[in-house]
Amino acid sequence: MALRASSGAGRVVAGRYVLLHRLGRGGMGHVWLAHDQRLVCEVALKEIVFHDPAEPGQERETRVARARAEARHAAGLRDHPHVVTVHDVVEHEGLPWIVMEYAAGAVDLRELVARRGPLAPAECARVGLAVLDALATGHERGILHRDVKPANILLAPDLTGAPYGRVLLTDYGISVQPDTGETRYTMASGVVGTAGWLAPERATGSPATPAADLFSLGCTLYHGVEGRGPFERESPLASIAAVVTEEPRRPVRAGALGPVLRGLLEKDPGRRTSARVLEAELSRLVAPQAESSYTRPPTDLGSQPPWATPDRPGSTTGTAASTTGPTAAAGPTDTSGPTGAAAPADPTARAVGSAGRTDPSAAGPVPAHQRPRHPVLRAAVAVGLGVVLALGGAWYALADRTGDGGAATAPYGDAVGLAEPLERGDCVRAVWPGGRRFSGVPRLGVEPACTGAAGRGVDGQVVGFVGASSAEEARELGPARCEEATREFRGRMAAVRPLAVVPVPDGFEEAGRRTACLVLGAHGPVYGPLGDRRPFGTAFADTAPMQRRDCLDARPGRRALLVPCGGRYDEQVLGFTRLGQDVTLAEARGVSDAACARDVPPRDYGFDPSVHEAGSWTGEQSWETGARVVVCTVKRRNGGTMEGTEP
Repeated sequence: MALRASSGAGRVVAGRYVLLHRLGRGGMGHVWLAHDQRLVCEVALKEIVFHDPAEPGQERETRVARARAEARHAAGLRDHPHVVTVHDVVEHEGLPWIVMEYAAGAVDLRELVARRGPLAPAECARVGLAVLDALATGHERGILHRDVKPANILLAPDLTGAPYGRVLLTDYGISVQPDTGETRYTMASGVVGTAGWLAPERATGSPATPAADLFSLGCTLYHGVEGRGPFERESPLASIAAVVTEEPRRPVRAGALGPVLRGLLEKDPGRRTSARVLEAELSRLVAPQAESSYTRPPTDLGSQPPWATPDRPGSTTGTAASTTGPTAAAGPTDTSGPTGAAAPADPTARAVGSAGRTDPSAAGPVPAHQRPRHPVLRAAVAVGLGVVLALGGAWYALADRTGDGGAATAPYGDAVGLAEPLERGDCVRAVWPGGRRFSGVPRLGVEPACTGAAGRGVDGQVVGFVGASSAEEARELGPARCEEATREFRGRMAAVRPLAVVPVPDGFEEAGRRTACLVLGAHGPVYGPLGDRRPFGTAFADTAPMQRRDCLDARPGRRALLVPCGGRYDEQVLGFTRLGQDVTLAEARGVSDAACARDVPPRDYGFDPSVHEAGSWTGEQSWETGARVVVCTVKRRNGGTMEGTEP
């Protein structure tokens, strides 16, 4: 019988399981909530979905074999309290369906962090201890997971009713038993795992080991406590390159969990923290009063995440502005956006805690795990992986300080020049010394209409604030906290940089005891408000304010209007690509669709290639400033409108 994907809700699988509704997407297909007519209970069913009917037969057979292997491996761990139980694997119309327990009220760690914010270090350690217990049990039985990541960790209510008390590891779809001679199922690229979460030795083709699972666990815990992965970049290729050649971003929120993360993220698997040592370290964070070995995590919440407790002095009081449109569909290129740290252009910024870094002149010897990788290795990997697109992501911090600590006449100092504290949503113009953007301390001015003088646009906008208990804390931690607060916002745009405006000591109270976090165009103005300050119906004067997942109504004359994604629209923004500096705007408009189809293919976002195709937008002003950014969209091949949250 020919293999084919199944239809939707209401269908009966294997004569027994009635599909109720789709719960989510897995690495190989969809996960459904189903009703077991025989046992009269609810279960979760994973089905394989082939988006491309022309997928080669060998690849189809491999994915089917992976599903059977997942069921077999997970079933071998069905007695473990932190592994999703697999009940059965059934055949239906030539495809295997995995029957699993349904964890009512569960949410995966990725979604929880996106919805509620990063976890507290102790709470993150509790989750890590549970996942470690599951991994260690699998390792003892010769089973490696190979795809540990936030999306594969479920948090569900426990028996006491605690909403996230139960921790479950799921999706053993690419797991392997290396010592049994079992067939290893690999992707066409030869890399098994998810970019940004897999260990460097796996990225370079070395065999899977338990240490590789622990590295992925370290990336996952980093995401849990920091709100992003340590190696997340604009594309999967860039993420893989970062895993191999770059050190993880310096954590800002990790606290006592920081040393644990450093040990797990060692490039050399031989120097990486072992499971036994990791268990002891995490146990001390979860239950610091206990001296004995801690073998099973408690089911209660333990340390509450920050969004479950009242605000504390020094906690973040502002977050990145929300944006319109649905969340991005899961897929290989669904990332959090460009967040690569760059050294500040202004050398004085180092004194105010640029990107959370300390003054190198005051630092002691650099630990081995923080030393730069060998340049030959960097070059070799760069050649092997290709050129990585890097749009935006650099950041800048400023604070005007008098050398003698004298009184200031404005909340942020005389050089910045603002007489009143900034407010969220304020559009600003920035005049840089000598006309060089991000060089020196700019003089800022607020543009109430967000249009700028003579239609030249505005340079950026205030998207949030971060609080502090003292002016010194604002100076030391404000920039790094602003980088974090603007991360998601910046990840939705093509070429922007953050700006942390730190209050001077005498203006600390007047500024509301907080640092203003701005987002500015990296190459020039942004031509209007950003994020949720853009009303529907707004006509884009240029592509600079366009953001990922914006829904557009295309009008004659290369005009685009921002419209709600819940209704009908012509195109949806998926991402960005960049063309060479020698490409003219006229030339760009002739090749931009093909460039987007190559660099931001709609298929990677779950869109059916037989129905959808890549589109693009280019902007005259953005081209003149040298950004050379192409906005990549998805649209219907027949020219019709899209609707709702396709696909």
